[in-house]
Formats: sequence, structure tokens, C-alpha cells
Amino acid sequence: MVIRSLIIVAALCMNTIVKAQHPPVFEGMETDTSYIVLGDLEMNLVKYGYGAVHPSFLTIHDDEDTGVKAAFKYIAENGGSIVDSQYGGTRNFKFIHQEVTYQTDPNSIYTKTGIRPGLEKFGRAHEDVITELENAGKIILNYYNPLKTGYIFTLHNNGDSGFGISSYLKGYDLETAADSLYINFQMDNDDMVLVTEPVLFSWLKKENVNVVLQAKNAPDDGSLSIYAMHHHIPYINVEVQHGHIDEHLRLIRLGTRALAELYPSLGIKKPAE
Repeated sequence: MVIRSLIIVAALCMNTIVKAQHPPVFEGMETDTSYIVLGDLEMNLVKYGYGAVHPSFLTIHDDEDTGVKAAFKYIAENGGSIVDSQYGGTRNFKFIHQEVTYQTDPNSIYTKTGIRPGLEKFGRAHEDVITELENAGKIILNYYNPLKTGYIFTLHNNGDSGFGISSYLKGYDLETAADSLYINFQMDNDDMVLVTEPVLFSWLKKENVNVVLQAKNAPDDGSLSIYAMHHHIPYINVEVQHGHIDEHLRLIRLGTRALAELYPSLGIKKPAE
């Protein structure tokens, strides 16, 4: 039996669009939108841009708007763009397919290996759903277009005293995901940067910020960082506690400066002081 595709991408307006979660668009900022449908879940990929093409940021969780606000501040000062995933202000994708509810973390759909355990973490998996989530991941990647930018720069937020830099210490949940770790004990444990390239790790370590270098043999959880590592794409994730906008902006500036200095061929300008 032919199963109707769960994914629809269209360049037309939809009757029901989830409410955008972003700061006010400022004068001169341009927007563009692509649409995805997963069962009964409608998702907008909204690209906001102003001035320069770089840096290009990406947010994939719709409940993590501190990163979006910090990115807007950066873009207003320096130019750049951000692709913001908007699907109702929640963290997970939750949708109905053939009268069954499925749920997964949007950061587990970028490798085929990681999609099934990502679904099973919250319930059941289904081959058709796995295929469509894989397609959704490809659509998001194509829209962000790391092959053109030459890097992936994501923005994430976390809760107080939950996930943080200490999660990668020996004996903790993510110890196998880290190759190297540097901790500035004057920083909040929840504020950190994760990278996939040793040169980025060394540069940020010299700047005395919490930074993790992802291990080459890190478990394949379907995340963007794993995808980037498998495809040899420099990856930066700036992750801070919800509400730490100034710290998020500071780390975004450092991440951008690292890319500008270490990868001059990308054409990224250093941020204004």
C-alpha cells in the first residue's frame, strides 16, 4: 500500500501557521519561509537575514528562544542570518501518523542510525515515520545549506543545573561523547560551547570559556554535531541557560571570531567590538 508522505514542502501560505517565536523583526531585515508537515504537526523554517550572509545560525528547538534573541542582537550589529525552527513553542516533535502518536527530539533526525532510538526514547518507532523524519532532517539541512556556508553554527538553551559542561566529565552521562574538555569554573556550568574540530577547541580554550571537543567515536544519536563530524563540516554549538542572553551573545561573538580567524576562506567578518 502506498503511504501518503508525511512531509510536504511548499512555497505557499498555509491556513494554520504556528505562531512565530522571535523578537520583533527590525527595519531592513529580510525573511523567507519553508514549510514542513509531519502528520498533524506543521513546522515553519523561517530565515531572518540582514546585511552580510555570514555568520549563519540555526535553531532546531522551538522552546529555546534565548538563542534567537541573542542572534537577532548579533545580526543587528554585524549582519548575518538565522534559520529558526517554529512548530508551537515546544521542544520535541510530537505528531500523529495513522492514528498513532509519535514523538522525538528534533536533534535526533540527522543520521539514519540515530532516528530509531530517538523515537523509541519516547515510545514506539515505525519504518515510514523513520523515513519521513530522515527526509525532514534533509530538508532542514538543505534550507540551512552547510555545503554553501562551509560550517554549522547552532544555538541551544538548557535548564538551570541540568545539562551542562559537567555532563561530559568522567562518570557522567556524556563522558563517551567528549574527546577533550576545558572548564572555566568562573562561568556558569550551564553555559558552554561544543565543537567538532580540534583547532576550534584550542582557540576557544585560549579564550578561557567552557568548551567540549566531541569525540570522533561519540555515540551516533542522530544529532547535527554527529552529522557534521561524519561529513567533515566545522561545527559550533553555543549552549547557555535559558535567559542568559548576554552570555549567549558573548559566546556567539567568540564563535564567529574563531571561524573568521581559523577559516578565512569562508569570508566571515570578525564581529564588532
